[in-house]
Amino acid sequence: MILNKFTREFGYNLNLSYPVIVGLLGHTLVQFIDNIMVGQLGTAELAAVSLGNSFFFVAMSIGIGFSTAITPLVAESDGKKDINQGRNIFFNGIVLCFIIGFFLTIVVLLCKPLLYKMGQPTEVVIYAYPYLKWVGISLIPLIIFQGFKQFTEGLSFTRPAMYATLIGNVINVFLNYFLIFGLWIFPKMGVEGAAIGTLISRFCMLVFIAYYVFYSKYFKIYISNTKFKKLSLEIINKIVKLGLPSACQMFFEVLFFTVAIWLSGFLGKNAQAANQISLNLSTMTFMFAMGLGVTAMIRIGNQKGKKDYLALQRIAYSIFLLIFIFDIFFCLFFLIGNEFLPQIYLDSSNPLQFSDVSEVIKIASSLLMISAFFQISDGLQAVVLGALRGLQDVNIPAIITFFAYGIFGIPISYFLGLKTTLGATGIWIGLLSGLTASAILLYLRFNYLTKKLISNL
Repeated sequence: MILNKFTREFGYNLNLSYPVIVGLLGHTLVQFIDNIMVGQLGTAELAAVSLGNSFFFVAMSIGIGFSTAITPLVAESDGKKDINQGRNIFFNGIVLCFIIGFFLTIVVLLCKPLLYKMGQPTEVVIYAYPYLKWVGISLIPLIIFQGFKQFTEGLSFTRPAMYATLIGNVINVFLNYFLIFGLWIFPKMGVEGAAIGTLISRFCMLVFIAYYVFYSKYFKIYISNTKFKKLSLEIINKIVKLGLPSACQMFFEVLFFTVAIWLSGFLGKNAQAANQISLNLSTMTFMFAMGLGVTAMIRIGNQKGKKDYLALQRIAYSIFLLIFIFDIFFCLFFLIGNEFLPQIYLDSSNPLQFSDVSEVIKIASSLLMISAFFQISDGLQAVVLGALRGLQDVNIPAIITFFAYGIFGIPISYFLGLKTTLGATGIWIGLLSGLTASAILLYLRFNYLTKKLISNL
């Protein structure tokens, strides 16, 4: 009977979250296919994608972190039935996303020369340099798309972003296939071709979701009276005030995994390629947590607007329980498939690469064993963060994530990875440690806040 009050929310939670999960899974599936395509070229090329994306993901985390402020603010205005407030948040949020996307693109392009000064394998850097240029430019359409996505999700419309992402993914797969291998009229561009395909697909995603929002009857009331010549510093400050700590949270987490990429680069191209394989597989399962995190943010934001804190707590715990069930399944999946899954990425039939491929598969297999256990920690911390954003509590969570990843996890990864014989396995033990610390501390924070809200009723 006690579980029933949580499990009865499962249906609504899944109905709201599945379009987000499908959209995110579609995006990571494209990355999965990209990695397989690039992996056929060699382990150096696969490591180059990992190195180039390490810079891109850090910048992307900042942009997406700012944009996440739009969802709880729109969800709260929706709970209050305040159309004008939702309209102002939408317009100012899109403008802010454009500015941030443009700025981050410039920063990434300026950082390209750092690739040669990081002690990474030279053959990897040669491939990563042009790759980073094109994915860096793709930040502009991606962050603006994210602004539209957060707005629609704040109104509990999670399908538009899913449709846009799936269309973009289909375009991405076809372009990458032709550009990487030089088929039909297209030149053979290898790793750089994968980046160009990604750039074009992200522009297509933006065009689709913008068209959907501006011409759909569901959003007409928000679009019809938008004043495009008038910005509100008050609204922008509100988004920034809420978005900056969220950006810091995402920055700390992405930097945590980025440091793992850089540390594995010190161990050689094979360790870095194995890290990329394990990270790509782990990212795919993490999309379930991201989708449920968005659901938590929307539903908690709605209940906050209604001031129904008992329902807020019940809904949050139901989402926490749901991600726990999913992640138990993913844990078993990685434990069972840890030796088979890495083989999908590489061409073991090429005798010139046999020794490299064998080493990459061996390392990746051990990393997936560790990834199996941090599925639970990673999933829980992502969903609790979503719930805290729904409460618009972002400052303390930012400090928690900084401590868990920067003060606790990264030093463990560094010491075990580079100062012991554990190598790449030691780096991932550090990832497990940081994610576990983050999950525990964030849950305690949410539990404290909800009990405080309920006691004040």
